[in-house]
Amino acid sequence: MVTPMNTSAPAPDPRRWWALAALVASMLTLGFDTTILNVALPTMAEQLGAGTGEQQWMADSYVVVFAALMLPAGLLGDRFGRRRMLIAGLGIFLAGSLAGALAGDVASVVVARAVMGVGAALVIPLGLSVLPSLFAPDERTKAVGIVSAGSTLGLPLGPIIGGWLLDHFWWGSVFLINLPMAAIGIAACLFLLPETRDPASPQVDAASTAFTAAGLGALVYAIIEAPARGWGDPLVLTVSGTAVALLAALVLRERRSPRPMLDMGLLAQRGFLFNTLAATLVMFVLSGLLFVLPPYLQAVLGNDALGTGVRLLPMMGGLVVAARAAQPVVARFGARTVVSAGLTILAFAALLGSRTTADSGYGFTALWLSVAGVGFGFSVVPAMAGALSTLPADRAGSGSGLLMTLRQVGGAIGIALLGSLLAGTFRDRLDVTGLPAGAADTAGESVIAAHLIAERTHLTALAGSADDAYVHGMGVVLLVCAAAALASALLAAAFLPGSGRVQAPDARDAGPRNTGPGDAGPRNGGPDGGPDVVAPRSDARQ
Repeated sequence: MVTPMNTSAPAPDPRRWWALAALVASMLTLGFDTTILNVALPTMAEQLGAGTGEQQWMADSYVVVFAALMLPAGLLGDRFGRRRMLIAGLGIFLAGSLAGALAGDVASVVVARAVMGVGAALVIPLGLSVLPSLFAPDERTKAVGIVSAGSTLGLPLGPIIGGWLLDHFWWGSVFLINLPMAAIGIAACLFLLPETRDPASPQVDAASTAFTAAGLGALVYAIIEAPARGWGDPLVLTVSGTAVALLAALVLRERRSPRPMLDMGLLAQRGFLFNTLAATLVMFVLSGLLFVLPPYLQAVLGNDALGTGVRLLPMMGGLVVAARAAQPVVARFGARTVVSAGLTILAFAALLGSRTTADSGYGFTALWLSVAGVGFGFSVVPAMAGALSTLPADRAGSGSGLLMTLRQVGGAIGIALLGSLLAGTFRDRLDVTGLPAGAADTAGESVIAAHLIAERTHLTALAGSADDAYVHGMGVVLLVCAAAALASALLAAAFLPGSGRVQAPDARDAGPRNTGPGDAGPRNGGPDGGPDVVAPRSDARQ
């Protein structure tokens, strides 16, 4: 039987905490999916023969699909039943994970990751929306806090779990671990969750969804292919022009719609625009760094998969600690100061990291990774809270949905752009003197491939050149990150509203709420690769 949401407090059900545990397990799996894959990419590149561009697609296919489908998936849950679509999302994620574990080539992995992105787009927006049907208001704060802690925990757990699996099993195990977690979530939804829906929610705009997916996919394709083909290549130019046209059509369609799926009008608000820009930049840098760091730690420094995962913990630890400490700092100094300072810290860390050499060792790397994590945490949390606090109550859902979508777009472009910059710099810097043309081309695909060629040909000089070329490329990437972070810090200092000290949420705000037609977006940052942020009350203003 379908029950309306938020009409009355549900009677306490002793099974609700078991249901919450299952939901946390499911969303935790999605939370560490990105970091677990990044640790696996060097191993997968070696065993599947994947170049840098193919590794970018293995990472980005998930993010592109997730970003394009997250908002329409939330609307589907509102219209056809949140429990039903949550079960469907977990089932799709499970099927994609199984396909990824059984994949035998790069193309199959890319397709499997895209399928997983479809499932994640259904699960993440709807995971929190079912909590009001399980918990009364006096328990909802605790429930949301548990979900938030679980999703944030995925950041440090992903590299460790992925590294341990790769040291003991084959690379497909990083997909296979998702199966029992998703199955538990499906069972919990079937037996423990009531069905809820909102018939008044707007219909899914199929054209806007298609424009988003096709435009973002074309943009990422052009960026990934450009280093190999050249930016002047006819195919790259054609695809780039197509991406611009599709995304422009999306903006025009959404601006003219009386009930837009992506409320572009919110970007006219200064506080929302510049806070969203800061949060998107953080995802751009974080996603790019998580893509370029594992090959450095594994191929250049010679760590195994578990060692690579453990050595990412300083950045994850700094991020989690700073994210949790951000609220009292914002209360003391104001959001504009903290966001600007966080981005400045991030710029300094990236600049420091750009001084890394092949002989620097891990100690220096751990230092700038820790500083970068602190910069991430102190910038993303107040930026997201600040963006949400500028929204009127009747646009809170659509605003948070737009914020989450733009963050995912930033992550997809970060992997594509920074990965392509690294690939082009590595290829130009690598010394392949004495290698046959075919072997030279293969060595130029990635540092993993160069090491394999060096091992087969017994050319130690090639391995040394590959290490130097990769670290040089990583330094260029970090310089770009430093420049982008510094520019964002200056914009935040100049244009963010100066009076806003974001009010801490109280028990009335702890759970997700329906915000009326057109506001199907989730209120939280969610387990999409960043810390959870509970939206401040709509009466908080910057």
